Amino acid sequence: MVKGFVIGIVAAAAILLADLPVQAEPVQLSYKGVRLNGELTVPDGGSLGEGVVLITHGTLAHSGMETITLLRDALAERGIASLAINLGFGIDNRTGFYDCAIGVNRHRHDDALDEIDAWMGWLKGQGADRIALMGHSRGGNQTAWFAAERDDPALRAVLLLAPATSDHDTTAASYKRRFGRDLSTLLQKAGGMAPDAQLKGVPFLQCENATVSAASFISYYAADPRRDTPTLLPKIDKPTLVIAGSEDRVVEGLKDLVTPLTGENLQFLEVDGADHFFLDLFMEDVADAVDEFLQERW
Repeated sequence: MVKGFVIGIVAAAAILLADLPVQAEPVQLSYKGVRLNGELTVPDGGSLGEGVVLITHGTLAHSGMETITLLRDALAERGIASLAINLGFGIDNRTGFYDCAIGVNRHRHDDALDEIDAWMGWLKGQGADRIALMGHSRGGNQTAWFAAERDDPALRAVLLLAPATSDHDTTAASYKRRFGRDLSTLLQKAGGMAPDAQLKGVPFLQCENATVSAASFISYYAADPRRDTPTLLPKIDKPTLVIAGSEDRVVEGLKDLVTPLTGENLQFLEVDGADHFFLDLFMEDVADAVDEFLQERW
């Protein structure tokens, strides 16, 4: 009886372990004097040579936020490897959500392009020669920007999850409504300063009272069509899938903006009922769509 009981416990434990998601492995990259962090997930029995998805998070977020962990686990369940990266924002060994009390903000929106490029180089050094780029929210825009301007033979597909749009008038109105400050006045001030000069006590992204370099403030807030993902889509020559949530109230109107652009190289999917973060079972729909899309393009 004891022996049978022990065997039963071991068998049950083995089943439970088999059902657990593949554990992500922390990896680091030395880049411009700081250590960048990432989470590498390779399904059991798989390899990076079979293809890998490089995932970029949204505004001031990180690779361990729930949307990203759900995504990487769901991809692993479908046999797809991933590397979820932490954008550095100039901070050594950065983890977790960005700390608004960090000091002077000098990072720029387009810094992400060079970091994506660096991580692609790292993946290729690990044997990956089939890479899909994927980004969520602002990370989706940065991913699209990279794909529109930089070519790489290893880049096989582009996957954009609720990618950010940008309309300067809308941004200015939202800034005024949220913070009670005039964005055009601050941009004019920043434009008359040296790039490294500091704006102090200004609202900046999610931070209500920040110190920001003029160049950083301009990069995130000045009118620039490249921060509008639909504007970039016609310039991407890789197979691209845009996924939106029907209940997204952060990035709204993607269906109307992207559907007219769809064609042989661009597909659009709206996940019914999903909001901006695709939590719980909605991420299963996302992963299914990604799996089907990549099966034809690896």
